[in-house]
Amino acid sequence: MTNRDLYLDTLLFKNPARIPFSPGGPRKSTIERWQTEGLPKDMNYFTYVCEKIGIELLPSKPIPGFHADFRMIPWFEEKILEHKDGHYIIQDWMGSVLEISDKYDYTYIRNAIDFVTRRWIKCPVESREDWEEMKKRYDPDTPQRVVQLTPEQVAQINDRDSILSIQVNGPFWQLREWMGFEGLCEAFIDDPEFVAEMIGYWQDYVLKIFKRICEQGIILDRVGFSEDMAYKAHSMISPAMTREFLLPVYKKWVSYLKAHGTQIIDMDSDGYVGELIPIWIDAGINVCDPMEVAAYNDIVLYRKTYGNKIAYTGGVDKRAIAKGGSVIEEEMKRVCSLLEDGKGGLIPGCDHGVPHDISLDNFVYYSKLLAKYTGWL
Repeated sequence: MTNRDLYLDTLLFKNPARIPFSPGGPRKSTIERWQTEGLPKDMNYFTYVCEKIGIELLPSKPIPGFHADFRMIPWFEEKILEHKDGHYIIQDWMGSVLEISDKYDYTYIRNAIDFVTRRWIKCPVESREDWEEMKKRYDPDTPQRVVQLTPEQVAQINDRDSILSIQVNGPFWQLREWMGFEGLCEAFIDDPEFVAEMIGYWQDYVLKIFKRICEQGIILDRVGFSEDMAYKAHSMISPAMTREFLLPVYKKWVSYLKAHGTQIIDMDSDGYVGELIPIWIDAGINVCDPMEVAAYNDIVLYRKTYGNKIAYTGGVDKRAIAKGGSVIEEEMKRVCSLLEDGKGGLIPGCDHGVPHDISLDNFVYYSKLLAKYTGWL
């Protein structure tokens, strides 16, 4: 039994021997807090938690040599345009001009280092002329996008004991990066032809990179679509718009990937996704996350509604972890009731990045409960 076996068996409802142990990842401010509460500065938090609760996970050998990059090439220059009154005006690597607190810098925008509030001032695609220039940065044939491997290297990659996974922006997410949230939502109404043109370009661009990967003989276990497209209680565009503009893209990508051996297609969207899950199921997507509880997602209800048509990762209320004690005990009992039949369909964990209001002691206690429910203790 390998980590790859556990992951696939769990999310494909194949009666896993154990459930992968995945408590969730803290952000920078969380780690800084934990280091004041006992986490050694030279120790990885995950190693610390496993040692503290007394579990030893299965080893995995590294997967060598694989690389795929869907992002723009070249990036825009990252630079500070203005600094005053406790704020930076910056240009980020995607070409947006935005305002953030001077507690941070543009490296916090480049990667999800922490929870950073920002205000967009200008987006890189505000006209068709901007769009023509932006397309030049997304050439699917750029050599460095996908590493070219030898048959021996491909065989070594496919003979693995952990999952091989890639993540790509979905069409809504990508157009939002180009046009900004308000600009994109207005364009869906005011200029749907332009939106459809950009979505079509992104669909074909991503598909060409998938082909560059799969035609080498590489078998991907999981492909994740980053597609944050929901508020706290509703989707950002209507389900009807989602079906019209996005569903055909998902279907085309999913069809190609599954034909080339990919077993897990994972949709990542924050917010309330109850209106969107039926659309994702229609597309052939079979996992979604992070299932934020504060956004009224109820994975127990979703399981009753959709059965084994879709699996989940996440789903544990971060607010309950922060409270600890009986609150997190009840939350774990609620979420992990989905595991009682032994079929799988859920890898439970924190329903987003682990925020800094969660103490180290409460995280360790929650992790111990998680280890018990997932079969590691």
